[in-house]
Amino acid sequence: MKDKVLITGATGATGQSAIKHLLERNIPVRAMVHKIDERSAVLEKLGVEIVVGDLNDFDSVSTALEGISAAYFLYPIQVPGILEATAFFIQAALENGVNHIVNISQRTARRDAKSHAAQNHWIAERLLDRSGLHITHLRPTLFAEWLSYVAKDIRENNRIVLPFGEGKYAPITAEDQGHVIAAILSEPGRHIGKTYDLLGLEELSLFNIAAILSEIIQREITYVPIEIEPFKQIMVQNPDFTPWFIQHLSAIASDVRNGVTAGTNDTVEELIGSKPLSIAHYITENKNLFL
Repeated sequence: MKDKVLITGATGATGQSAIKHLLERNIPVRAMVHKIDERSAVLEKLGVEIVVGDLNDFDSVSTALEGISAAYFLYPIQVPGILEATAFFIQAALENGVNHIVNISQRTARRDAKSHAAQNHWIAERLLDRSGLHITHLRPTLFAEWLSYVAKDIRENNRIVLPFGEGKYAPITAEDQGHVIAAILSEPGRHIGKTYDLLGLEELSLFNIAAILSEIIQREITYVPIEIEPFKQIMVQNPDFTPWFIQHLSAIASDVRNGVTAGTNDTVEELIGSKPLSIAHYITENKNLFL
């Protein structure tokens, strides 16, 4: 396949990784971005076509999908609006003859999810399934990049304060997700109608992650479990956290505690031909965040 693909969320972590791996396969890419800036300039220098658009604007979505054979659909978790955006994307894809959509959802997406965002992701999956388009759903667990949310506290106070209790998950990097996205978009026919749970190399608790972090940065970092309600009050003080996002994180914390995110699998290795990157790799590559 050499037809042009569209990557939404192109300047984000999974989008940038997907673009890198698609270009390595000599597949032409159009990147949908919110604005022209330094990040989009980097992509343009790599030969990526840049289009400015908004997933909540039907006309710009339609323009972005013109002449596209397959697309990666990512809606930001920080804000509501995924259901309308999904409807826009479906209609524009149908009108433009798009053959395949790779949709990124989340491991906790289910009908009875307490997170509004997770439940909406599940409904968005159902809308895509009923569209008549060829669909592949990706359900990643918690990103390794979650550690960046608490990097300031790690630097200043040598601690990780999160409400996950003793719950476990297998952190997955955005790099591996992008590699998976590119693999699917390069041979979409093999993945029609599939849903993949994307889990990392090893199931870990935050106690385990704190120990790994301590070893790599050569400084003792302590995981401090906190109850969910007090953690909400901490999040409210962060101007980057919207009420929608706070509600999502709070509900996800309960999911982690209740074992919803537990386990690991071989799916990433089966899709990309190599084992997923470890949390130790992520920390090592981003060590300056925590020093």
